Amino acid sequence: MQSLVSIITPMFNSEAFISETISSVLNQSYKNWELILIDDNSKDATLSIVQEFIKIHPNIKLLKNESNLGAAISRNKGIDSAKGDYIAFLDADDLWKPEKLEIQIACMQTENCDVCFSSYQLINEKGEALNKKVKAIPQLAYSKLLKSNYIGNLTGIYNAKVLGKIKTPDLRKRQDWLLWLSAIKKSGKRAQGMKESLAYYRVRDNSMSSNKLNLIKYNYWVYKKGLGFSTLKSVYCMLVFLKEHFFVKSKQTISINKI
Repeated sequence: MQSLVSIITPMFNSEAFISETISSVLNQSYKNWELILIDDNSKDATLSIVQEFIKIHPNIKLLKNESNLGAAISRNKGIDSAKGDYIAFLDADDLWKPEKLEIQIACMQTENCDVCFSSYQLINEKGEALNKKVKAIPQLAYSKLLKSNYIGNLTGIYNAKVLGKIKTPDLRKRQDWLLWLSAIKKSGKRAQGMKESLAYYRVRDNSMSSNKLNLIKYNYWVYKKGLGFSTLKSVYCMLVFLKEHFFVKSKQTISINKI
């Protein structure tokens, strides 16, 4: 029997994308999953859209925040509710390819790895291909991940049966990076990266990556607040991060002819 996979999806005013996101989960070739949607006090039609899916699909579950609590707390509520042997993440505007779970779970079981991620492709807000692919590193060590976040959160899966439930610190941004650092550190093994592109990341006009000052600020807080490093060590790590991000990690994004 297939192991249960818990999929965690926080939502906030996601009416434009949530139907397509949920459909990409429903279309998975791997069938033993539960989708946990956490609504962060949306003010649009997100909830009514989700309710229509829940009427038909009992493995889709909804949690509601009474006030806007942010992505970190919402994800953690989903993790608390998760019953799966594996925990995966999918934001409310991103998409999975149909074979995503099947390929990654098979890899984790065959290779006996605790953390797995994959390459993914970029689309714009309209869902149109940007003809770019972010390549996954085949083997990702903690020391390498500490330099820059090489795991696209929409592709990451960890083995909760082995590692336990790993949660995200309550930071406004980049909390997913800290989660994957914790998972690899606890595992004591390298994360397995898959060359196959198994997901689509939607590049939003207001994304943090489009604002270089925010990129520096929020990544600094990963080291300072998230990991508890001293100011001096945090500054040093940020210098390493900037070098890694612009001269090494940037080369992981390549142009492709088509999706």
